[in-house]
Amino acid sequence: MEYHSVTSQILDVLKQNNCWFETFEHEAVRTSEAAAKTRPSYSLNQGAKAIIIRAKIPNEGKKFVMLVIPADQKFSNDKVKAALGAKDIRFATEEEVEEVTSGVKPGAVPPFGNFFGLEVVCDKSLFDNEKIVFNAGERTFSVAMKSGDYQKLAGPKVLSII
Repeated sequence: MEYHSVTSQILDVLKQNNCWFETFEHEAVRTSEAAAKTRPSYSLNQGAKAIIIRAKIPNEGKKFVMLVIPADQKFSNDKVKAALGAKDIRFATEEEVEEVTSGVKPGAVPPFGNFFGLEVVCDKSLFDNEKIVFNAGERTFSVAMKSGDYQKLAGPKVLSII
């Protein structure tokens, strides 16, 4: 099967930086809960859920931002607005997600917003896990890696947003 180009981009970066990682091919999944069932050695909390939002920021306008949180959590609207200085935020539509990520489908978006030119804001609790796991550009392909390596490679702002 041929994967989205971001899949090989992630694997290449992990190899180039000598990072530990493992990959999983599985049935197509769209939700974090369904994905967790395909990765028996990982908990739902270790899932790195990547969410693209659109924020309205006074004097800056509208922009897309990637939020990354443990898959068993929900982000706080108020904390995200405060972190971004936003007047309003909303989820990106399916069409917007695919446009911003060069065709990655919702549910397959990896937490590497930097690969798409997006600001990445990550909840600090994600790093309570030594390892994280996420869909990597496809709903049928996941990557697990060390959270510390993720932080170095993705360069997120680490805040409290849940």
